[in-house]
Amino acid sequence: MTELLTAAQMRAIEQAAIESGETTGLELMERAGAGVVEAVFEEWPELGDGARRAVVLCGPGNNGGDGFVVARLLAGLGWDVEVFLYGDPTKLPPDAKSNHDLWVGMGAVAPLNVASVSNGRRPVLMIDAMFGTGLNRAIPLECALAHHAVRNRDVGDNHPWLVPFHVVAVDCPSGMDCDSGHILMPEYPTDIGDDVDAHWRWWKEDASKRLLQTDLTVTFHRRKVGHYLERQSYALRVVDIGLGEEDRRPAHLRMTRDPEVACLLDFDPTRGGSRRMWPYDLVVKRPSEGRHKFDHGHSLVLTGGAGRTGAARLAARGALRIGAGLVTLGVPPSAQMEVTSQITALMLVRVGDGDALNAVLEDERINALCLGPGLGVHDRAAALVDAVLGGGHLRLTRHAVFDADALTLIAEDSSRMDSLNEQAVLTPHGGEFARLFPDIAEKLSGVPDQGPAYSKVDATRDAAARCGAIVLLKGPDTVIAHPDGRCSVHAAVYGREAPWLATAGAGDVLAGFITGLLARGLDPMEASETAAWLHAECARAFGPGLIAEDLPEILPQVLRDLGA
Repeated sequence: MTELLTAAQMRAIEQAAIESGETTGLELMERAGAGVVEAVFEEWPELGDGARRAVVLCGPGNNGGDGFVVARLLAGLGWDVEVFLYGDPTKLPPDAKSNHDLWVGMGAVAPLNVASVSNGRRPVLMIDAMFGTGLNRAIPLECALAHHAVRNRDVGDNHPWLVPFHVVAVDCPSGMDCDSGHILMPEYPTDIGDDVDAHWRWWKEDASKRLLQTDLTVTFHRRKVGHYLERQSYALRVVDIGLGEEDRRPAHLRMTRDPEVACLLDFDPTRGGSRRMWPYDLVVKRPSEGRHKFDHGHSLVLTGGAGRTGAARLAARGALRIGAGLVTLGVPPSAQMEVTSQITALMLVRVGDGDALNAVLEDERINALCLGPGLGVHDRAAALVDAVLGGGHLRLTRHAVFDADALTLIAEDSSRMDSLNEQAVLTPHGGEFARLFPDIAEKLSGVPDQGPAYSKVDATRDAAARCGAIVLLKGPDTVIAHPDGRCSVHAAVYGREAPWLATAGAGDVLAGFITGLLARGLDPMEASETAAWLHAECARAFGPGLIAEDLPEILPQVLRDLGA
């Protein structure tokens, strides 16, 4: 697992390295600029074939200093480079000022505004080194408009889409809060008038163009939290700038359980050998672990009534495929014939009401429960939820996954929320999360104009702390949080996209995967992280045409590939 850093953590790491005397700010800036240039040629090898045109937009801080290094290195390769600076060069930080002066010895620096950047032919490469992680407010409108003005430059007789144009952000796209992934939005003028600049009108009228669209972001030392939230669409590369592996941060900024600190990326596919260690070693059965089905756990999945059992059957199949030794469906009398005709390896037990469930749970070998998929929100379903919660206390010897309708029932009665503890996993999507935690969801849905903005990580941590259970907030940027503040992000981005998971029943299979891993003996946080990763990996392995039934069936292949 790989740590994701906040902007404050990254600044602390750099400062600690400088204060130790092991490096200097100028050395770090030089390595950063060189890393950006190297990443550009790795991403687009054709740009290394000869001299091209580039525009570098520099801001008033150290991110701008990185931009001056990039400009100098590209010019040294024979490129035609235009450099623009937002702000007063005499007020640049010392290291950025030094690199500004080095560039001035090679070329001109023009003011960064719409008028100055609009002239000339469109370049093949634009470097956004305006603000990066250092900005905690909305990007100045002049900078945003200038960014778009470069994109709109003349391309001669060619169609714009046929002329290569690549945008590279240094560390973080300017205007994006690197702790949350949110674009910090500026206040709009109320009296723009008819004579407003054409670039401003174009930018204002189409919300999709307000974002400073980026093709590649090159970040330094570690990935940042915001790179994995809010559906980021750029490519991401991480550059080593010589800060090493040692955690140099002050104690209050290190990776701890403090919700104000950082979180983990639950799997890093670039780290080679670790791929075979996690999650393969957590999932695959071994002879030393026992040879009887009950040695690998017994899951109980509760179903809805007739015509509503499919979701629970999907969850049960997922639990069985991921390694639970035995999976039983708890079925009401009205659905027994329907379920019996649909299952083979799965078991069935009659569960008509809360009393019947209590009788079934006298079997202590049942060590993981799943309720919610297709369960309904009627009196029987409420009685089953209440039985699992044990009249005020979750059965401490059993783990439980609450999904779908069970989440709706918990949201309807605060006493049910109060009965949760660390044995439980809640798996809401955005709508269910809003029903469970309306005030947290409202805070998350706000449009921020300052940073650090309230993020999905913050919201999931706050929800877990409030309910006392593990919360897995689903989405392309799934976030999983423990009540003690531990948190991980599972983001199906940067080559791990899995759009095929947007299909009915996929979430039910995820609930089943978690339940099966709980039965196997994984703790709830670990089970949730592993299941989320495998869920996306199954979708990626199957590809287009995926339906929910395919997810459990492709899992054995995914596990074989992990252990190959």
